[in-house]
Amino acid sequence: MVCIRCEMVVKSELEKMGMPFLSVKIGEAEIKKDLTPEQRDQFNIALKKSGLELLDDSKSILVEKIKNVIIELVHYTEDQIRVNLSDYISEKLSYDYTYLANLFSEVKGTTIEQFFIAHRIERVKELLVYDELNLTEIADKLNYSSVAHLSKQFKKVTGLTPSHFKQLKHKRRGTLENV
Repeated sequence: MVCIRCEMVVKSELEKMGMPFLSVKIGEAEIKKDLTPEQRDQFNIALKKSGLELLDDSKSILVEKIKNVIIELVHYTEDQIRVNLSDYISEKLSYDYTYLANLFSEVKGTTIEQFFIAHRIERVKELLVYDELNLTEIADKLNYSSVAHLSKQFKKVTGLTPSHFKQLKHKRRGTLENV
């Protein structure tokens, strides 16, 4: 689950099944009792119809937790971190960063850093389209060291400068699920 819509789908499916839950938040659901194998299959089928899936192996769950920490940080947190991303993720998940980085690369075929950059650029696109902040304010909001650094990274990822992107209002942003 990487968005509020995903949370709503999971809650709805649990309620349809009559499964009481304690909490549903991005990336995880805590239910009050264990699912039977039949309920698990039924729940997984319902989730797949909405483009979601039930994860039950520890590696996949940990990779999803890494993704959710990054998505939460980039898209839903106003205060940016003041430590290295590696330290932040390691602290949040209570795992050694080298282990997390190797696992993430093995499962996703990309690095944590590349995933983080892709999400930052999507956030920059979003803020450019909303047209409420200038590039200096966007760089500050997303904790870039400078506007030049933001612009260079943006161009490397998108092939466009931020100002050119802003002129291309018809250029669609990707959904968080597809980043």
